[in-house]
Amino acid sequence: MASNLAEAAAEAASLAERGEERELATLRARWEDEVEGAARSADFRERAVAYRAIGQFRFRQKLELLRRGLEDDSPACRGSALISLELLSRNSPGAVNSARPLLHTLANADSNQAVRRLAIFCLKNGSPHRDTVTLLEHLADNDEEDRELRAAAARIAAFLKKKTGTR
Repeated sequence: MASNLAEAAAEAASLAERGEERELATLRARWEDEVEGAARSADFRERAVAYRAIGQFRFRQKLELLRRGLEDDSPACRGSALISLELLSRNSPGAVNSARPLLHTLANADSNQAVRRLAIFCLKNGSPHRDTVTLLEHLADNDEEDRELRAAAARIAAFLKKKTGTR
């Protein structure tokens, strides 16, 4: 049995990958309060673990809490929230679509390059909106942007354009 939130979240991710839904639900119920408490901690490290755990536990009902993570002052927290958002949106674009304006802001203007790339990566799982493709193409074409960010933006823009063509 897990002794801390990070271990429990790793166990939850393993259960989810194996499709053991009943065991995952039991573990989720056991750790729900700890996830909530850690997300409200003054310590950014505890918040980052909590935001990452939301995805690992497949806590779809905690999207609003995850949204708070996207707006956190700490880049580690924003990054953890983005990783969870990407995971939760793989089979359902609703989570990304509802956070699209915030993801656009993070991709375009966050002070942390890793957070910007993660936001771009999350946009891949959303619906292929024209404004998203336009933003990504702008980032990809901007020589003042980081090379890795430009490459990620170009890849995701091309993916979304292809996705539009298959609808």
